[in-house]
Amino acid sequence: MTKTVPDTAPMGRFERLLTVWVALAMGAGIAMGLLAPGLVQAIAAAEVASINLVVAVLIWAMVFPMMVGVDFGALKGVARQPRGLLVTLVVNWLIKPFTMAALAVLFFEVIFARWIAPEDAAQYIAGLILLGAAPCTAMVFVWSQLTRGDATYTLAQVSVNDVIMVFAFAPIVGFLLGVTDIAVPWETLVLATLLYVLLPLVAGLATRRALGTQARIDAFTARVKPLSILGLIVTVAILFGLQADQILSKPTVILLIAVPIVIQSYGIFALAYGAAYALKVPHRIAAPCALIGTSNFFELAVAVAISLFGLNSGAALATVVGVLVEVPVMLSLVAYANRTRPRFATSQD
Repeated sequence: MTKTVPDTAPMGRFERLLTVWVALAMGAGIAMGLLAPGLVQAIAAAEVASINLVVAVLIWAMVFPMMVGVDFGALKGVARQPRGLLVTLVVNWLIKPFTMAALAVLFFEVIFARWIAPEDAAQYIAGLILLGAAPCTAMVFVWSQLTRGDATYTLAQVSVNDVIMVFAFAPIVGFLLGVTDIAVPWETLVLATLLYVLLPLVAGLATRRALGTQARIDAFTARVKPLSILGLIVTVAILFGLQADQILSKPTVILLIAVPIVIQSYGIFALAYGAAYALKVPHRIAAPCALIGTSNFFELAVAVAISLFGLNSGAALATVVGVLVEVPVMLSLVAYANRTRPRFATSQD
């Protein structure tokens, strides 16, 4: 198979500092919420069928460049390393969403119960469920490259995950929200899945077809890639503008939300990486297959949280905290994967 992944150049300074940009956007959002509350409320009021129009544009700016990079021609290569793909699929769809929901309930209904009001706890749990049900789509290309991962395998696993996401995301989220006694607005959930997963995917495929060659696709992806991060940063600023009063009155809530996310990230990586090692999966495949489950498609989680629960909801806030911790956690796991490469038998590679 001769397919290549889109833009696998080493992570640039801008991407490495994503956590810094998100933190600055949080500060700018809080300032905007305090100094220009009318502007923030006007943005929040621009809704049609529970979909915020301003945020919808920003989410498409985030998601579309990633979907252009997905090549379903890579699906025919999934049989090259079935054990690695098996680990990825089992962890992403049969384990990760449920462990994230369990950790969310444990922390916000038990451990943190004395500090968090029940209605707020339910919102944070919902946001964490959305994060857990959305495996990484784009950043895994970066993590794979940083661990010298197999480029064609990485592309294949992302393509398979995207196909599954179209059909499985809404049912899994709906089930877990129902189990945790959170009302499930099914129409909005399905609409958000169509709007932020299926339609961008179709648009990405159409764009690939129109561009034709891989070189033109890579060049186009490189040009539009900055829109993805810009859309994320502006969305974060809007979210924190709406949450300004709550955040300033309860600043520790950010740390409390981060705790189960960090535990989930390291736990899922350990499970997937350990399983890949036990199954004698080559390191060039073991690393990306573990990292894709650890990382999150936070753009989708943010978009659906806003659609389901609103811009000023605790669920939306929880998904944004996921963005905040994503890069430092993932870089630490990349470093660990690189340090442990010699432990994988030479014969595996």
